[in-house]
Amino acid sequence: MVARVSTVAFQGIEVSDVDVQVQTSSGLPTFTIVGLPDKAVAESRERVRAALHAMGLALPTKRITVNLAPADLLKEGSHFDLPIALGLLAAMEVLPGDEISRYTALGELALDGALTGVAGVLPAAIHAGATERGLICPGSQGAEAAWAGGVEILAPMNLLALINHFKGTQVLSPPEARFDNAAPDYPDMADIKGQETAKRAVEIAAAGGHNLLMIGPPGSGKSMLAARLPGLLPPLDAAEVLEISMIRSLAGKLNEGGLSRERPFRDPHHSASAPAMVGGGQRAKPGEVSLAHLGVLFLDELPEFQRGVLEALRQPLETGRTTVARANAHVTYPSRIQLVAAMNPCRCGYLDNPAEACSRAPHCARDYQAKISGPLFDRIDIHVDVPAVSPIDLDLPPPRENSADIAARIAKARATQRDRFQRLGADASVRTNADTEGKLLDEIARPGDDGRRLLVEASERMGLTARGYHRVLKVARTLADLDGAEPDDRAIGRIHIAEALSYRRVQPGRNVVMLANKQARA
Repeated sequence: MVARVSTVAFQGIEVSDVDVQVQTSSGLPTFTIVGLPDKAVAESRERVRAALHAMGLALPTKRITVNLAPADLLKEGSHFDLPIALGLLAAMEVLPGDEISRYTALGELALDGALTGVAGVLPAAIHAGATERGLICPGSQGAEAAWAGGVEILAPMNLLALINHFKGTQVLSPPEARFDNAAPDYPDMADIKGQETAKRAVEIAAAGGHNLLMIGPPGSGKSMLAARLPGLLPPLDAAEVLEISMIRSLAGKLNEGGLSRERPFRDPHHSASAPAMVGGGQRAKPGEVSLAHLGVLFLDELPEFQRGVLEALRQPLETGRTTVARANAHVTYPSRIQLVAAMNPCRCGYLDNPAEACSRAPHCARDYQAKISGPLFDRIDIHVDVPAVSPIDLDLPPPRENSADIAARIAKARATQRDRFQRLGADASVRTNADTEGKLLDEIARPGDDGRRLLVEASERMGLTARGYHRVLKVARTLADLDGAEPDDRAIGRIHIAEALSYRRVQPGRNVVMLANKQARA
C-alpha cells in the first residue's frame, strides 16, 4: 500500500512541492528514506519511531520505504518529520489517506509526539493557499500561518491531537493571526546633544532612503545616531510586514509565530564572514543583508570588516536582492536595505586632534580609509563628519526636538515621494528617492541653470563618477521634499544641490592628502 502526503522544500524564498510517498510491503523489517535527504531528514526515522511508540503504536513488521519526490531536489530540515509520520499512519490505516492528501504538512516531532516549531511556516502557508490545499503545522506557529488568509489551518500541539481531529473525537480550533506583542522600542534623538550636522544627515537619509557613512573619532555618537534611525522611518505597511516576516520565517526568527511591525535593525560584528553577511552556508540561509530587508544594516568600524565581505555588499546595494550561488543551491533573497556605516578617520581615531594623533599621521589615515574600496564608497549617498562632542554641548539641556518631531517631517517627505511616483506611474518597487534610476530620476530631479552649472563644476573638481553625480541629484531631490516641495514639483534649486554636494566626500584616502596639504600650507 502507498500513502501520499504533500509537504514543501525551500529554495531561498521560493517554495517547491514535495510528494511524500510511504509504502509498506512484505520483506525484512526496514525503514528507508530515499529522495536525496540530508542528515536531518534521515534522522526522521528515529523521531517518528519514538513519537509513535509514545502514543502506544508500533511500526509494522514490514519493509517501509519513504520516497521524497522529486528525487533530484535536495531535502533539508527537520520539517519532514510530520509528513512522514502522517504518511506512515495513513499506510497503517490509522488515518484516512484521502483526508490527509488535502493538506500540506510540515513540523518537527519530539520524542514524546509533541510538534515543535520549524522554519518557513509562513511561506509554506501562502504556497498551500496558492495550490488550494490546507496546512498542518505546529501549534506554536498557527498564528504565523494564519496570516496567509483563506487557508484552512490545523495547528495541533502534538501528533495525538491531530489523529483525534481526523477521527472526529477532538476539534482543532483555527488559529488567529496576531502580531508580536512586543512593541517597538526605539531610542530617542532627544538623547543626543550637539551633532546638529550629523542629525540633519540622518534625517535626510531617513527621508529619502539614502545610504549613510559617518566618520568621526571614538565617542562622538556615531552608534547612537545609527540606532535612532529606525525610529524615524515610517511604519511598515501590511505588504512590507509580510515581506519581512517571510524572510524571518525562513530564518526561524519569528517570535512565537507572531508578526512584528518593527523595522529590522541588524548590526553584525566586524568579524562576520561573507556567508553570514550575504547568506550561504550548507543550506543557503539568508544573511544579515537579507534579514535587514526594508530596514537598516549598521556596520560599525567599517574598515575592520574583511574586504571580501564589504565587496559582497555591492550587488545588494545596487539591485536590492542577493543571489547566493553554490554547487548545490542557487537562491535569491530580497535585500532592499538602508546601509548605515561608521568609521574612525584613522586606526587610532584622533586624526584631527594634534594632541592625540599618532606620529604616522596622515599616512596611517590614508591607509586606513583606503580599506574602503572606491566602488563601495561610491554607493553611499551621504558622507558626514561627526566631530567629538565638546564639554559645552554636553552641559546643555536636552534638545527640545525629539524623534517624533523629526519622524513627522520624514513622513510628510515620504508621502510627497509616494504621490509623485504614483502620478508618474513608477514601478511598485520604487518607494523612495534612493530607488530612482535612469529616466525616472531625470524626470523628478531637474536642477535649474544655476544648480546644473554648480553640479557640473563640482563634479569635475571632486572627480565624481556618473553614479556619484546621480546620487547627488537624489539627495538634492530629498532635500527639496523636506523643504515642502509639492508632489508635482520636479525642480530642485541651487541651494539643494549645494547642500547635497556638502555630503559628498572625495575617494577614500584623497581627503587625507588634501587635509595634510592644507595643514602644511597653514
